Formats: sequence, structure tokens, C-alpha cells
Amino acid sequence: MQSAVKLKPKEEEVHVRCPKMSATRYRRFLKLCEEWPRDEAKKARDLGTFLRQRVASAFREGENTQISDPEKCDHMYESLVRINDNFYRQRFPRVRDTSFTGVTVEECKLLLSGNVQQMDEEKKGLWKTLMERFSKSPEDVPEKAPEK
Repeated sequence: MQSAVKLKPKEEEVHVRCPKMSATRYRRFLKLCEEWPRDEAKKARDLGTFLRQRVASAFREGENTQISDPEKCDHMYESLVRINDNFYRQRFPRVRDTSFTGVTVEECKLLLSGNVQQMDEEKKGLWKTLMERFSKSPEDVPEKAPEK
């Protein structure tokens, strides 16, 4: 379906792709960005925000952007669609919605949010418990006697 014209010798092949296909890919990525949820609590660490930035940088010229590797672009798009559609969550359902720490989904979201001060005030007990469980301060580690 794609028309390609060779412009240089085989070792430096450059293809001129059909602009219609680039426009289609661009529109598909824009639609995916619109559908992708954005978590305002995470601010700059949100996957939806990161995806929007990457699409903007990859398609700087919008529909006129020339894609160097269309197969890779299509593969990336399909992978992101599967993640957005919860394909793997439905295919491999979880028995419980907790992790090995015993933290619930809501508590985990709170821990991962950017509002650390708010979290400290609201869930100070949980935060201290997790910090004690997963990090040891130098005071907790017994000192070794010098070797002779």
C-alpha cells in the first residue's frame, strides 16, 4: 500500500513515504492521546503527559511529518493501544488488588502522588510504617568490630 522511491544507493537507502500514511498515523496517535487518562496528582510523572510530549516531539510537522521507520511506529502504537484498553489486565486478572506490601490500590495511588506534604498529614502512620519497612537507617545497622 505504501509507495516508496529509492533516492540513494542501497547502503544509504532513503524512502519517501506516502504523506497520506503519515497523516493517518498522526491522527491515530492524537486520538490515543485524547483517550489516554491523565492523572493530575502525578503532574510531570504522569504517563499520559509523557505520551503527549513524545507524540508532539515525534510529529513536529503534524500530518506532514516523515516517519523514518513506519513499522516501528505502528508497533509502538498498537502496544500503547493494548495498554490503554487494559488488554493485559483482562487477559491476566489479578486475584487481589494488593501487592506484597499489603497496601491497597488507593493507598498506593496516594503514595505515588506528588502531594507528599498532604500525604504526610493525612496518612502519617502508613507513611512511617512503609519507610521503616523498606529502608534502614545507619543507626539500625549494627556496627562491625574492626577485623584483626
